[in-house]
Amino acid sequence: MSDFILRRARVDDSDSIAAVFRLSKETAMPYLPDLHTPAEDRAFFRDRVFATCEVWIAEIDDGLVGLCAFREAWIDHLYVHAAHLRRGIGGALLRKAMEGHERLALWTFQRNANARSFYDAHGFRCVRFTDGRDNEEHEPDALYEWTRYSSRSSSRRISLVPSKPRRS
Repeated sequence: MSDFILRRARVDDSDSIAAVFRLSKETAMPYLPDLHTPAEDRAFFRDRVFATCEVWIAEIDDGLVGLCAFREAWIDHLYVHAAHLRRGIGGALLRKAMEGHERLALWTFQRNANARSFYDAHGFRCVRFTDGRDNEEHEPDALYEWTRYSSRSSSRRISLVPSKPRRS
């Protein structure tokens, strides 16, 4: 295994970011409908994600292998290339988002058991399930929250204002 480095992404990384995003989704969640073209994915990251989020990437010798896009109180995207899972890349990207925030929330699909286990292991707690009616995939999802100072055993929840990003 090669060591990876984390760095702040630049807009000119958009094409590589979109490629990892697409491949990761296709591999981890083959049940999702393919709603956008690769060109639309590239434009989405270039024009929308970079405009609203801080984006960090993980790289190894052969290129970009992971990404995390986050903003105040939210993680919008966290994806790792399927060939590089379980090497600490996702955890490092998640810690980068966590280091500058007191609390974060994110959405993941209910059927994405690997992601749900990953977030549980990193101190996030599921606080709400939906039937998927409000996401473009119409796939049941789950809202996760993390707070810096809450204990893992705490049942106290901090309610965040829903702000699920939409693609249009």
